[in-house]
Amino acid sequence: MQELHDAPLAPLTTFRLGGPATRLVTATTDAEVIAAVREADDAGTPLLLIGGGSNLVIGDKGFDGTALHIATRGFSLDGTTLELAAGEIWTDAVARTVEAGLAGVECLAGIPGSAGATPIQNVGAYGQEVSATITEVTAYDRRSRETVALSSTDCAFSYRHSRFKADPERYVVLRVRFELEDAGGLSAPLRYAETARALGVEAGDRVPLTAARETVLKLRAGKGMVLDPEDHDTWSAGSFFTNPILADEQFAAFRSRVAERLGDAVEPPAFPAGEGRVKTSAAWLIDKAGFTKGYGTGPARISTKHTLALTNRGEATTEDLLALAREVVAGVHDAFGVTLVNEPVTVGVSL
Repeated sequence: MQELHDAPLAPLTTFRLGGPATRLVTATTDAEVIAAVREADDAGTPLLLIGGGSNLVIGDKGFDGTALHIATRGFSLDGTTLELAAGEIWTDAVARTVEAGLAGVECLAGIPGSAGATPIQNVGAYGQEVSATITEVTAYDRRSRETVALSSTDCAFSYRHSRFKADPERYVVLRVRFELEDAGGLSAPLRYAETARALGVEAGDRVPLTAARETVLKLRAGKGMVLDPEDHDTWSAGSFFTNPILADEQFAAFRSRVAERLGDAVEPPAFPAGEGRVKTSAAWLIDKAGFTKGYGTGPARISTKHTLALTNRGEATTEDLLALAREVVAGVHDAFGVTLVNEPVTVGVSL
């Protein structure tokens, strides 16, 4: 277990932002993870967990406490059952499941970060969410001070949310188990219209696994959503805001604001989100509020490829990023009466 003091955290995040940690511990086994967590808890030291750093916004002052970088490794495939250590690189794990001919996570290709973060956020993209395939999460419970196994139901998954996100100080994910599908080399049924169109098929069709993965990677790359150190559009946390879910009466008020601003002929995106609720598009809201691709003149700007990504153009500070985020939130609310919520976790700062 490696230990550093006054250690920079920016290199451990995809934003490449944030000040140093008082202490940085890198753990490569479950036992080391648990030992580091227990040590911090026993001492009453603030603890920050870092996996792939793709969902973190760390303040410029850094973190006064112990930052624990979870770098565990483990990829186990038994038939259609996959178990990943929390520190496994997610996009590499997806590639290996496709190579093995198993369906279920192929449309989650290219998402940066670690396997242990996927159940926390209920990671999803292009018509798939990990909640559809996760069967069990092994975690260290800081309250009971023991290792526990939580079923998919126990995880209380919902849109970009879970039991782990609801109670972030309690659980430390150690391993994640998935149940995949052997569909004879074919993907799961495609549920995202853009992916189906790109593949020239209908929603609900299956395609070769490799074709599904490669198409998603191409779509993501076109939006700056596949990490590339030379492309500042990828110096981001991917989608910075979640898609708003509105009660029916809220959506009706929103539609009225859209008609006032854009005309009666314009209909905002609307997707069923459970009884009495409608999901709309954060990217659409941002664009129609006047924040187009590349918006901004400072070192933090909206991606030139996707309005939902806020980016570090190379010299930004976290405060630069937050100033842009606040401007977008205020502008969308002024235009449409909808309040955007940030998807990344903020450390030492807030919107």
